[in-house]
Amino acid sequence: MKTVLIIDDASFMRLSLKTMLERNGYKVIGEAENGAVGILKYKELKPDIVTMDITMPELDGIRALKHICNYDPNATVIMITSMGQKTFILEAIKHGAKGFLVKPFKEEHVVETMKKLQI
Repeated sequence: MKTVLIIDDASFMRLSLKTMLERNGYKVIGEAENGAVGILKYKELKPDIVTMDITMPELDGIRALKHICNYDPNATVIMITSMGQKTFILEAIKHGAKGFLVKPFKEEHVVETMKKLQI
């Protein structure tokens, strides 16, 4: 069972993703409300996959992604973005993101994206 860390400032989004993932055989081992906490939890929990919102207070997803990928070049991070943030998606992929989801998303698309990234 693949483990997941969810990093998003919106508690309803963390709950929604957690529900979708657990319903499809993933184990959510941690949640973080911003990039700074997310980096600490990544180092502590060592998840197989991270889902990370791009726009967050304190430390945004792009900067947190850079820290996580510097710490672990093999990290599997899926960025979550809103419509119209194409520039951020390209920047995230340049800095190590393995995939992305655009809000609003459907459960089937989340699961499909996760499966594509499994090793």
